[in-house]
Amino acid sequence: MTTSAAAGPTAPAPELIPAPLSTEAAPPGTPGFRLDGATGIDAGPGTERVARWLRSTLGAATGLPLEPYAGGGKRVQLRVGLQADSPEAYDLVVTAALVSLTGASETGLFRGAQTLRQLLGPEAFRRAPVTARRAWELPALAVHDSPRLRWRGFMLDVARHFLPKEGVLRHLDLMAAHKLNVFHFHLTDDQGWRIEIKRYPRLTEVGSWRARTKFGHRASPLWEEKPHGGFYTQDDIREIVAYAAERHIAVVPEIDIPGHSQAAIAAYPELGNTDVIDTTSLTVWDDWGISKNVLAPTDNALRFYEGVFEEVLELFPADATDFADYSSFVHIGGDECAKDQWRASPAAQARIKELGLADEDALQSWFIRHFDTWLSERGRRLIGWDEILEGGLAPGAAVSSWRGYGGGVTAARAGHDVVMCPEQQVYLDHRQDPGDDEPVPIGWVRTLEDVYRFEPVPPQLTEDQAARVLGAQANVWTEVMEDHARVDYQTYPRLAAFAEVVWSALPAPAARDFADFDRRMSTHYRRLDALGVAYRPPAGPRPWQRRPGVLGRPKDGPPPNV
Repeated sequence: MTTSAAAGPTAPAPELIPAPLSTEAAPPGTPGFRLDGATGIDAGPGTERVARWLRSTLGAATGLPLEPYAGGGKRVQLRVGLQADSPEAYDLVVTAALVSLTGASETGLFRGAQTLRQLLGPEAFRRAPVTARRAWELPALAVHDSPRLRWRGFMLDVARHFLPKEGVLRHLDLMAAHKLNVFHFHLTDDQGWRIEIKRYPRLTEVGSWRARTKFGHRASPLWEEKPHGGFYTQDDIREIVAYAAERHIAVVPEIDIPGHSQAAIAAYPELGNTDVIDTTSLTVWDDWGISKNVLAPTDNALRFYEGVFEEVLELFPADATDFADYSSFVHIGGDECAKDQWRASPAAQARIKELGLADEDALQSWFIRHFDTWLSERGRRLIGWDEILEGGLAPGAAVSSWRGYGGGVTAARAGHDVVMCPEQQVYLDHRQDPGDDEPVPIGWVRTLEDVYRFEPVPPQLTEDQAARVLGAQANVWTEVMEDHARVDYQTYPRLAAFAEVVWSALPAPAARDFADFDRRMSTHYRRLDALGVAYRPPAGPRPWQRRPGVLGRPKDGPPPNV
């Protein structure tokens, strides 16, 4: 019997997340496949990395050797060459004698391996066996699957609260388990600089730590009176990028300019507007919000950041892959640039006049366009938050639409590629429930069901314009997330709902079967438990997940539909 994400299940089906395009179950009583110590992995050409992942990950959880297939017994057969529209498509067929996994590419094969892991049960998500079982059952079925959207992203802010390298690698594993494929790595902001740049060592010597941290929203009277910081060495970055590539995830680094730059100015005061403020007195910001300390529009600042980006391009190479060349993108922020200092600065005003610009907004556009051209000349693509639309963009630039749908609609109609990440829908730092127990409540209430009903493609776009929507991503800003457990709580289980929205062929939001998704989540919570994810339970936060007395910034009512 066949089930599909679009039609909803018509019979009991494997509780897979995200839901496959179609699943055909064998007749009742049909024996499945027994994975045991004699099972080999038959890895065809181009499948070696997936075979290695299966052997290391499933082998660790099951205790089975999963040795290379030598003939004569049961096997897991890995092949590439499936004819499909998407390179991420795969077919998985399970019979009593054979597990056949075929991908349209190595990436499709890897996506199918995630489905295979889910079929083995939650214990397959552990790092070592927890039972003495000698065989693992796979149900007899056939799965045909491919993604709805090309860009299925997760943005993690490590500037506000640093996450050590091991935590980043863990999030990449979690992304892979949910078939997400773009990791947007927010590395710099007013509150910290997290990437080693060898020609500018003070960026990490000074800019990577702050003396104290506001606990809660910026109106909170609470402070954590101890230094906070950390950064990734260049070898750390190379390891993260390589680890992501093994999981068929592209890493898009973000280096914020010209706003959100106080940490850089604290390290190199000459980058700031020295004619209106004593930049030598600045420190890495210990508060939240939008700092008025922005980069000066000088040749010195341009040359400095060209030097930064030269090292960034080396650390994040534009490796064309078989699933999407998103590794060519470099995110430059471009959002929330306060213009107060530029308005007061004689040097900035002289620059506006020299360039023949209309005003400070045009000056910001000039700054962005400079790096758009600079990156294009090096075969890379600029992407930034939707403020970069102001003043116009070069044809190759792309837009992250965060202030609602409007920026994405404008960009797509102007011929720019778009990643939809409206804060009203997929900012996972926003609270999950209106209850008083919700820790440090931020923004609008966005429940698991709300995220499940998110629609990434604006309906007002024509078919050609909608083709400009590369996909969507969920964003996690960490101002009020002081450790990895808080990040887990805000991110999961809602990222699982987001993953289904961007992968599965779901109907229109109002027609989506949330009850079926919620049913399948009962098994998925056990997978998250096995992975050690400190998610928000359906019944509400556990006592240690609450933050009583810590002031947040809740917004009333439903989010505006913009």
